[in-house]
Amino acid sequence: MPDQPWLRKYDPGVPQHLEYPAVPVFELLAQSARRYPHQVCTIYQGKKMTFRELDQLTNRLAASLVSLGVAKGEPVGLLIGNTPQFVIAFMGVLKAGGIVVAINMLYKSREIVNQVNDAQVQLIFAISEHYPAIKELQAGTSIRKIIVVGPVKGIPLRSKPNLSAGDAWLDDLLEQGRKLESPHVDIQPEDTAIYQYTGGTTGTPKGALGTHRNLVANVVQFRHWLVDIKDGHETVLVAIPLFHVYGMVLGMLLAIYSGASMVLIPNPRDFQAILKSIQDYKVTIFPGVPTLYNAINNHPEVLKGRHNLSSIKACISGSAPLLTETKQRFEALTGGKLMEGYGLSEAPTATHCNPMLGENRPGSIGLPLPDVEARIVSLEDGMTVLAPGSVGELVLTGPQVMKGYHNLPVETRQTLREGWLYTGDIAKMDEDGYFYIVDRKKDLIKPGGYSVWPREVEEIIKQHPKVDEVCVAGVPDTYRGETVKAWVVLKPGITASEEEIRQHCQSLMAAFKVPTEVEFRSELPKTLVGKVLRRELVSQHKQKKDQ
Repeated sequence: MPDQPWLRKYDPGVPQHLEYPAVPVFELLAQSARRYPHQVCTIYQGKKMTFRELDQLTNRLAASLVSLGVAKGEPVGLLIGNTPQFVIAFMGVLKAGGIVVAINMLYKSREIVNQVNDAQVQLIFAISEHYPAIKELQAGTSIRKIIVVGPVKGIPLRSKPNLSAGDAWLDDLLEQGRKLESPHVDIQPEDTAIYQYTGGTTGTPKGALGTHRNLVANVVQFRHWLVDIKDGHETVLVAIPLFHVYGMVLGMLLAIYSGASMVLIPNPRDFQAILKSIQDYKVTIFPGVPTLYNAINNHPEVLKGRHNLSSIKACISGSAPLLTETKQRFEALTGGKLMEGYGLSEAPTATHCNPMLGENRPGSIGLPLPDVEARIVSLEDGMTVLAPGSVGELVLTGPQVMKGYHNLPVETRQTLREGWLYTGDIAKMDEDGYFYIVDRKKDLIKPGGYSVWPREVEEIIKQHPKVDEVCVAGVPDTYRGETVKAWVVLKPGITASEEEIRQHCQSLMAAFKVPTEVEFRSELPKTLVGKVLRRELVSQHKQKKDQ
C-alpha cells in the first residue's frame, strides 16, 4: 500500500484500522436497546421515546410488514420527514428484510413517480398530508399499498384523511404487530439496505446501492473519529433531512449506535426551533450544512446573545463547501469544533473529515477516515497517481463504498473501476494528507480557454464584508464562449454595487477569474440539505437572456 501521510495527522485514539461488526443495520438499535434501555432515543416536539420502546415498535412493524407480504430484498418507499415515524419505518423495513427507498419530501409528483417506478416500490409510507397526492398518482406507478403515517406517542396529526381499501395507518400496523411473532429474516452484511438516490441536480437521479456493511462501517468509522464524545451521554441535533444519506447516517444511525438522544427537527429552516432545542436539550453533536451554520451566525437573537450554545462539542459540516469565515464565527459563538468533512451518496455517507482535536486546515475536507484509501489521479487518463499539490480527480476505496447503481450497469462500470470509486470531484492533496476539493468536473468554467474553478471565486467574494452568500458559475458569452457570473446575497440592510464586488475580486485574483456580471438576489435557490442549485441559477440566467 502506498504511503498514507494522513495517518500521521490522526487524533490520538483514532485507530488506523478498525474491526467492523458483521451485523445488519438494525442490530445497532437492538444493541443500544440492551445497553441503554431507558435512555431517551428520540425527542420530537417535546415527546420522548426510549431505545427499548423504539426497538419494540420496530419489531412490531416488521412483523406486520412480513404479514403483508413484504419479502427480503423488496424496496419500500419512505416519504416521511424528520419525525420518530421515519426512524420506526426505517428500522421496521430493514428488520422485515426490505430495502429503504427514502424520498425527498420536497419532490413534486413527477419526481416521486420517477423514483418509485425506477426502484419498483410497491409499498410506500407517507405522511397524511401527502396521502391524497400519492393516491392520485398511484395508478401510474408500481405502488400497490400506502401506509399512512399517523401519531406516535400522542404527536397530533394536522389532518386525518379517510383511507381507501387496501391502505393502512402506521399505528394500526404497530398495534397488529403486538400479536405477531418478530420476523427472523436472514440478512447478510453484503445485502442491500438502501437505494440512495443522488440529488438529481446534475441530471437524472441514480439509485446508489448501499449495503448493510456500508452503513455499519461508516457509523463505526465516525464514532471512532469523534474521540471526545462518550457513549450514552450525548445529544445529537438532527436538522438535516433523514431522507438524505447524510442525515440518515451521521444523524440518526450515529446517534443510535452511540446511545445518544436525537432531537428531530422537521424543518431545517426553522432556526428558532433549532436554537431553542440546542439550549433546552444541551445538544452536544450537530451535523449540518454551511448555510445552516451561517444562518445561526447571523441570526438576530444569536447576535444579541439570547441563546446559550456552549453545550456544543462537535459539528460535522458537509454537502457544500464550508467557508473559513463561517467556521471561525461559529466556533467563536459556541466554543465547539466545526469540522468540514466530505462524502457522497455512493459511499454512504462520509469518507473524509478534519480532526476533532487536531489541526483543521482552512478550505480542506480533512483526512481520509480509517480504512479509506484516497488518491488524486490524472484528468487525462484517470489512472496516473499524481504527486501532492497536483490537481486531478479524487478516487477512493473503503468499506463504505457502494456496490453499484440500481439497474445502471454502464454507469456502475464508469464510476467503479477496479475497486475504486471515481467521485467526479476535482481535488488535490497536500504533503500531510489533507485533501481539498477544487470543484466538480462539470462545474469548471472555461472563459477564453482559461480554467476557472467556481469555489475559488466564491471564497474570494465571501471575504467581502458586505456579502452573506454567493454562488459562481459559467454562463454563455458571445466573445469568450463562457464567462464568470456571480450571484450575491448581501447581509441584511446592506447595499453594494456590482463594481464594488468586481474591484474586490480584481485586487485578489487574475483578471480572467473576475466575474463579468454580478447579480444581487435576496436568496439563492437551494436543496433542503443546503446545496445551492447552481444549475438552476444558470438556467434562470439563460431564460432571461432569451426573453
